[in-house]
Amino acid sequence: MLTFFGLTPSYRNILFAQIHDLVYHGGGGFIHSEVYNMPIWMRQFHLKTINKFLKDQHEEQQKHNNQYKESHSNKVVGPNINPSSTYNFKK
Repeated sequence: MLTFFGLTPSYRNILFAQIHDLVYHGGGGFIHSEVYNMPIWMRQFHLKTINKFLKDQHEEQQKHNNQYKESHSNKVVGPNINPSSTYNFKK
Protein backbone atom coordinates (compact mmCIF):
# COMPACT_ATOMS: atom_id res chain seq x y z
CA MET A 1 0.00 0.00 0.00
CA LEU A 2 1.42 3.34 -1.03
CA THR A 3 1.22 6.03 1.63
CA PHE A 4 2.77 8.79 -0.41
CA PHE A 5 -0.53 10.63 -0.86
CA GLY A 6 -1.93 10.28 2.63
CA LEU A 7 -1.58 9.06 6.18
CA THR A 8 -1.27 5.40 7.04
CA PRO A 9 -4.28 3.90 8.84
CA SER A 10 -2.28 3.39 12.05
CA TYR A 11 -1.02 6.99 12.05
CA ARG A 12 -4.55 8.26 11.38
CA ASN A 13 -5.76 6.40 14.49
CA ILE A 14 -2.98 7.95 16.57
CA LEU A 15 -3.69 11.40 15.17
CA PHE A 16 -7.43 11.21 15.79
CA ALA A 17 -6.87 9.85 19.31
CA GLN A 18 -4.59 12.81 20.04
CA ILE A 19 -7.13 15.24 18.59
CA HIS A 20 -9.88 13.71 20.72
CA ASP A 21 -7.78 13.83 23.90
CA LEU A 22 -6.76 17.46 23.43
CA VAL A 23 -10.25 18.65 22.52
CA TYR A 24 -11.94 16.61 25.29
CA HIS A 25 -9.39 17.01 28.09
CA GLY A 26 -8.12 20.43 27.04
CA GLY A 27 -10.77 22.19 29.08
CA GLY A 28 -12.34 23.88 26.06
CA GLY A 29 -9.05 25.44 25.02
CA PHE A 30 -8.76 23.58 21.72
CA ILE A 31 -10.97 23.02 18.71
CA HIS A 32 -10.66 20.13 16.24
CA SER A 33 -9.24 22.10 13.30
CA GLU A 34 -6.72 23.85 15.54
CA VAL A 35 -5.35 20.56 16.89
CA TYR A 36 -5.42 18.89 13.45
CA ASN A 37 -3.21 21.65 12.00
CA MET A 38 -1.00 21.90 15.11
CA PRO A 39 2.66 20.85 14.71
CA ILE A 40 3.36 17.36 16.03
CA TRP A 41 5.84 18.55 18.66
CA MET A 42 3.31 21.04 20.06
CA ARG A 43 0.51 18.46 20.11
CA GLN A 44 2.78 16.04 22.01
CA PHE A 45 3.80 18.80 24.43
CA HIS A 46 0.19 19.57 25.30
CA LEU A 47 -0.65 15.87 25.72
CA LYS A 48 2.33 15.34 28.06
CA THR A 49 1.37 18.42 30.08
CA ILE A 50 -2.23 17.28 30.45
CA ASN A 51 -1.11 13.75 31.40
CA LYS A 52 1.27 15.11 34.03
CA PHE A 53 -1.46 17.34 35.47
CA LEU A 54 -3.93 14.45 35.67
CA LYS A 55 -1.31 12.16 37.22
CA ASP A 56 -0.39 14.76 39.86
CA GLN A 57 -4.07 15.38 40.57
CA HIS A 58 -4.68 11.63 40.99
CA GLU A 59 -1.69 11.27 43.35
CA GLU A 60 -2.89 14.21 45.44
CA GLN A 61 -6.36 12.68 45.66
CA GLN A 62 -4.90 9.33 46.73
CA LYS A 63 -2.78 11.08 49.37
CA HIS A 64 -5.86 12.88 50.68
CA ASN A 65 -7.87 9.64 50.73
CA ASN A 66 -5.12 7.83 52.64
CA GLN A 67 -4.92 10.63 55.23
CA TYR A 68 -8.70 10.49 55.65
CA LYS A 69 -8.64 6.72 56.13
CA GLU A 70 -5.87 6.98 58.72
CA SER A 71 -7.64 9.67 60.72
CA HIS A 72 -11.04 7.94 60.68
CA SER A 73 -10.96 4.44 62.08
CA ASN A 74 -13.70 1.89 61.51
CA LYS A 75 -14.54 1.83 65.23
CA VAL A 76 -18.05 2.99 66.09
CA VAL A 77 -18.01 5.71 68.74
CA GLY A 78 -21.00 6.82 70.78
CA PRO A 79 -21.97 10.45 71.35
CA ASN A 80 -19.76 12.56 73.58
CA ILE A 81 -22.22 13.15 76.47
CA ASN A 82 -22.10 12.33 80.18
CA PRO A 83 -25.57 11.24 81.33
CA SER A 84 -26.51 11.94 84.92
CA SER A 85 -27.05 8.97 87.21
CA THR A 86 -30.57 10.08 88.15
CA TYR A 87 -33.46 10.99 85.97
CA ASN A 88 -35.76 13.83 86.98
CA PHE A 89 -39.31 13.28 85.83
CA LYS A 90 -42.16 15.64 86.71
CA LYS A 91 -45.39 13.93 87.57
